[in-house]
Amino acid sequence: MKIAIDAMGGDFAPKSTVQGATDAAKRFNDIEIVLVGKTEEINKVKTEPFPKNLTIQHAEEVILTEDEPARAVRKKKEASLVVASRMVKEKEVDAVITAGNTGAFMASGLLIAGRLAGIERPALAPVLPTMGENEILILDVGANMDPKPEHLVQYAVMGRIYSEQVLGIQNPRIGLLNVGTEDTKGNELTKKTFPLLKALSVQFVGNVEARDVLNGVCDVLITDGFSGNILLKTTEGVASTVFQLLKKEFMHNTLTKLAAAILKPGLKNFKKKLDYSEVGGAPLLGVNGAFIKAHGSSDSKAIMNAVRQARLFLKNQVIEKIEQEIAKGVENQNGDK
Repeated sequence: MKIAIDAMGGDFAPKSTVQGATDAAKRFNDIEIVLVGKTEEINKVKTEPFPKNLTIQHAEEVILTEDEPARAVRKKKEASLVVASRMVKEKEVDAVITAGNTGAFMASGLLIAGRLAGIERPALAPVLPTMGENEILILDVGANMDPKPEHLVQYAVMGRIYSEQVLGIQNPRIGLLNVGTEDTKGNELTKKTFPLLKALSVQFVGNVEARDVLNGVCDVLITDGFSGNILLKTTEGVASTVFQLLKKEFMHNTLTKLAAAILKPGLKNFKKKLDYSEVGGAPLLGVNGAFIKAHGSSDSKAIMNAVRQARLFLKNQVIEKIEQEIAKGVENQNGDK
């Protein structure tokens, strides 16, 4: 298994990507990691000799945060992300990880690697913590703003497979994001999607309201990219605000500072549960390769966990299983006709 890391992508690159790649290479000796980026800058920030399973692929250009995604992917042919994506297409590596420009990440997956056979629209699928036993996988949070009902059905298939093979959740519960739990609620898209999901060979639990998403009522949440992106950013914003308010209240006076000291272990566990670096990144499901988008402010720990995630993705043959399920669905449809 060979994994390419965009060494130049992210707020703290290349230091965080180089350290994360080094830690991952030492931890997982059954994979090879290729750092793609400016060789001189990579060597400048490394703090120890690289393990044998970690190498460098030089790339002269960098896609910046402010670059227009599709144009940057087309124009900057020697950018680290573009080179890494091209390596996936040419089967030189099996996966690519970046903490850089999200739009360029999705564009490179679509324009360079291409879609899997039978998949009409890919989905960006992050994982969020919940109050339940399992985390929740959300498809989609921005890859496709205006999907059709059949696209959401494909999301459910891909989400079930990823949840089982990477997150370790057997027979995950599938929910449809909606404004109410009743079967007849929603807009035209959700009303048409509901019966299709009900007829699908998955454990469909019905409509799920946004307020219940983090209560663990389902393991995979299906939605359009517009609604999913708003849900994701609202959740991130609320979590950040809660932490700021807690800190402010605990620093109020001597008594609250003492209370904070007593509660410190519990608060650290709470913060860890909401820490994106523990998850790794969000896969772009439906493209021909394992494409993992790490958070823009990823540190070395987040990069290492993104490698762990990509390793499980490849080891458990997620792409092959998605292709098999989609092909099976096409066969069933043809049989019905």
